[in-house]
Amino acid sequence: MAHRQLKERIYPQFARVGAALASEKRLELLDLLAQGPRSVDALAAETAMSVANTSRHLQALKASRLVDSDRDGTRVIYRLASEEVLRLWLALRSVAEARLAEVGQIAREFGLDGGAGERIQRDELERLVSYGKAVVVDVRPSVEYDHGHLPQAVSVPLGALPEMAAQLPRDRRLVVYCRGAYCQFADEAVAILRKAGFDAVRLEGGWPEWVLEGRPTSAGMDWSSERNEA
Repeated sequence: MAHRQLKERIYPQFARVGAALASEKRLELLDLLAQGPRSVDALAAETAMSVANTSRHLQALKASRLVDSDRDGTRVIYRLASEEVLRLWLALRSVAEARLAEVGQIAREFGLDGGAGERIQRDELERLVSYGKAVVVDVRPSVEYDHGHLPQAVSVPLGALPEMAAQLPRDRRLVVYCRGAYCQFADEAVAILRKAGFDAVRLEGGWPEWVLEGRPTSAGMDWSSERNEA
């Protein structure tokens, strides 16, 4: 009955990963770490959790080898363990989108289903940029932009957009992106820019989707540096 012994030993290892993912807060942490390494304090502030709770969730993810950590002085910096972890998170999200009607309902309620306005596809964006017809605007926090961003993208964090908008060109389309399909930064930025008279539109998806399609990026990515441009 060697096959039974195999199953009794191997499936608990798979279950370790499933158990680590069985928390909405841990999934949110993975989504944030998809943007780049972060300290425990920064992750706690983003997720509205205490530092102690954030640390416990991160330790659970680390125990299942989904995240790694390093020390930077007195701070502990966490990052995704590999590109496979990002693929796992986006695959889980995709299955939920396909199988749970509630996901679509919530997306529509918050205007994230694409119905609120035009979306530029990623292939189309590369064509527009190559012809000099568009400027890519990254409205994520600066720390995320510094870790990695779309080629030629300019960093205009959402909070600074009203002051920095005057520096953006008015003779080209502005294509705005943020953390991904369930990030509202880009929609808010597009609304601000359009009110100011810019031709602005949101990119379909965001940074994680761009990376996993193997498209060129600027700055470094821990798990896929061979793809990146200097």
